[in-house]
Amino acid sequence: LHRYMALRRKIMGLDELRIYDTYAPLVPQADLAVPYDEARDTVTAAFKPLGADYADALGKAFSQRWIDVYENVGKRSGAYSSGSYSTPPFILLNYQDRVRDMFTLAHELGHSMHSYFTRHTQPFVYGSYTIFVAEVASTLNEALLNDYLLKTRDEPMLRKSLIVQQLDDIRATIFRQTMFAEFELDIHTRTEAGEPLTSDALSKAYYELVKRYQGPPVTLDDEIALEWARIPHFYYNFYVYQYATGLSAALALSRQIIDEGQPAVDRYLKFLSSGSSRSSIDMLRDAGVDMTTPAPVQAAMDTFDRLVDELE
Repeated sequence: LHRYMALRRKIMGLDELRIYDTYAPLVPQADLAVPYDEARDTVTAAFKPLGADYADALGKAFSQRWIDVYENVGKRSGAYSSGSYSTPPFILLNYQDRVRDMFTLAHELGHSMHSYFTRHTQPFVYGSYTIFVAEVASTLNEALLNDYLLKTRDEPMLRKSLIVQQLDDIRATIFRQTMFAEFELDIHTRTEAGEPLTSDALSKAYYELVKRYQGPPVTLDDEIALEWARIPHFYYNFYVYQYATGLSAALALSRQIIDEGQPAVDRYLKFLSSGSSRSSIDMLRDAGVDMTTPAPVQAAMDTFDRLVDELE
């Protein structure tokens, strides 16, 4: 991450890289309009490695109108997949013909396919799944789409945009969420030890974490110490680490599917069909990733390192 931050500072031509600079686009977004029909065809092609059963379910999502595609008066913003045990897993989008919208479509289809296979395999009592595995199915689809586009498209600006997008996704989902989880663990440990939690103590702890994670390439403003107070996740139960584990598992599984073919696909479809019938750790282990070991996270770090090399 420190190397990527240094590269960001160099590419952006800054003497000092501050936290707010890291939210600015590193490269211009590819000037590429992606109409919804094209996005549908592209994700369908990108998901071909997942086999005929997945393709059949995907076809139902499009042909049976599970997806509310465009913005409309009174429609809420954002995107999500929703439904019940006895309904299709419907998708809300606000599609605007951008590359990022195509990735959002892929992401939400991952959730919906997870729900579809679970509900068509498991009884009602096991017809849902935990947060720990929910983001695996969605981010795996994004990884497959990214891999497909890098293999089939040669526009230089699009390729740079895709590389930076994946780097920033890993940065936000693995590094940042792990930092959040470390902060939560620290303050709960202090509480259990009887230490009072003051705003100054929380701010100091948070600042030191940001400093360690961002490293020497990033110049910190004093105000970043207060960021903890605006993070809504901290007001819920301890769960943000699951974003990091989910993406790590997804990157590992997507690589297995691409490299191994049908055996990996069979394991993955069994995972999608398992719902909450077994523990999340056991389901992922049978799918091909053991989240009780450092291996999946290390593989994600290797992917991040390779992408930084390519961007350089």
